[in-house]
Amino acid sequence: MTTVADGLTFARTLSENPRSAAERAEILQNPGFGDWFTDHTAVIDYHDGAWHDARIEPYGPIPMDPACAVLHYAQEIFEGLKAYRHADGSIWTFRPEKNAARMKRSAHRLALPQLPEELFVESLRQLVDVDRAWVPDGQGESLYLRPFMFATENFLGVRPSREVTYRVIASPAGNYFGGEVAPVSIWLSEQYARAGRGGTGAAKCGGNYAASLLPQLEAEAHGCKQVLFLDDGAVEELGGMNVFFVYADGRLVTPALSGSILEGVTRDSVLQLGRDRGLDVQERQVMIDEWRDGVESGQITEVFACGTAAVITPIGELKTERGTVSSPASETGGVTMGIRGQLLGIQTGTAEDTHGWLTRLV
Repeated sequence: MTTVADGLTFARTLSENPRSAAERAEILQNPGFGDWFTDHTAVIDYHDGAWHDARIEPYGPIPMDPACAVLHYAQEIFEGLKAYRHADGSIWTFRPEKNAARMKRSAHRLALPQLPEELFVESLRQLVDVDRAWVPDGQGESLYLRPFMFATENFLGVRPSREVTYRVIASPAGNYFGGEVAPVSIWLSEQYARAGRGGTGAAKCGGNYAASLLPQLEAEAHGCKQVLFLDDGAVEELGGMNVFFVYADGRLVTPALSGSILEGVTRDSVLQLGRDRGLDVQERQVMIDEWRDGVESGQITEVFACGTAAVITPIGELKTERGTVSSPASETGGVTMGIRGQLLGIQTGTAEDTHGWLTRLV
């Protein structure tokens, strides 16, 4: 039996009914986020202790048995990263090895098989190669890549699945929050928790996001875009992003990884860019009262959230049951937008990539 370990060759079965150039162009004029999908998907199957049958096939429904393990025990993980079209037409992605490493850690926590890094990156390259026309070239736009892995064995016993499928789908993406970059409002959830120590908070799995949906609805009911979670008064993260604080004395602070906070690739990149700027970068516990008091005293001058989808977004206000912590400044902050601009510049090829973060796909 031939396994993927014997080579990185991907078989290709192209779509018989891809979208026309005119339809694709219309979609790319206003891609939104996660609303449209390209014509193909990358697939690799796992069974008999090895990865098999790497392939590109037409995008479409996945046949699934009612006893499929993922439907009953939520054994699944995913990743998120982007492909960017540079001025010369080439297409690049940003630090994919970090996503590959995090996916391996997530797989370990969810008792799933670990996909080799080179196979992860090659699956991105293969999909982008066949669907390269879907990569937009507008300012701030990209092709969002969603690798995911889920249990496919049909059984009801409570044990890890012996059969797994890995896939990659792609979606043209504009601004995550829509429109121009502007400060967003955040709701503080004091009733719900996203994850706990010893749980799956450090893994990128759907269950963590499912746990955030009810408080997310609560946030929307209060006119907020996102929800912030605490751990016994300590700031953790938003429903899908990490949080940073800029201090008047040159500190750049983010909550330390605790086992229940997702180790974001954008988070790690911001930390490095902060050091490059000469900021005093700190990863430590941040209590919610420090946020409130720091803004009131003027010690905290900017607050922002970061993640692959939204990149960097300034936080305008934090709404709570006890009142609102207003934005530290009326305008988007200089450090926030400076780091955002530099990060986007690296990703899109308009700023020097001094850390070797880019990987060419096509």
